Amino acid sequence: MSLSRKFTGTEPQRVNKFMGQSGLCSRREAEALIEKGLVQIDGVKISSPGHKIEPGQTLTLAAQTAAKLENKFTAVVHKPEGIVSAQPEDGQIPAARLLTKANLIGQATPPAKTASLPALGRLDMDSRGLLLLSEDGVLAKALIGPASKLDKEYIVKVTGQITDAKINKLCHGLSLDGRQLRPAKVTRLGQRGLRFILNEGRNRQIRRMCDLVELRVYDLYRTRIGPLELGSLREGKWRLLSPRERAKLIKASG
Repeated sequence: MSLSRKFTGTEPQRVNKFMGQSGLCSRREAEALIEKGLVQIDGVKISSPGHKIEPGQTLTLAAQTAAKLENKFTAVVHKPEGIVSAQPEDGQIPAARLLTKANLIGQATPPAKTASLPALGRLDMDSRGLLLLSEDGVLAKALIGPASKLDKEYIVKVTGQITDAKINKLCHGLSLDGRQLRPAKVTRLGQRGLRFILNEGRNRQIRRMCDLVELRVYDLYRTRIGPLELGSLREGKWRLLSPRERAKLIKASG
């Protein structure tokens, strides 16, 4: 099935820019598709990346091209503690090592060992939960790009006394590395638990925030990224991200 996008802007825009902003592909991929004659505007093939789409016009990609763009490999992983999502150092185990047939839930072909699958939003070695590994540049921009509006949810267990004053500071008023943090949503869960909802991802942010209010994190578990929830996926297992889930993530990213 072909894929179409109507341009609703008020001023003409370069086609490659429109394709990137609408979540079809990266600008570089758009330029390659245009040069191959795989992009149409109102039914007419275009051949120049500098071509501009006019307000009200519709851009269309052929079914085979659209399917290839929408089905780039993205793994949804339940990362255990002790596994790194960043580039591993000597002796460390990268999260991509989990993507085996034995750990797969559902139907998929595990990636080659040499595949480049960066984490879309890192989860430090001492933390566990939802992690995405992907070759999809558009999805990466949606999740970790500077304009992304996706929030992330964590269940955190701490030692130390949890007070209303500390929760208030965690929600707003803290700074890291000399920069003010964005407001967070932090609620109490029992005697030792906190739920954090953040829309930024500074290095070891939650652990450092808790340190500032004299709480020590001993368990950190990411349960959600935007509309995507970890659900019942068991620790150490993985599955493919569906096209529907991909579309929801891109839409929710703003």
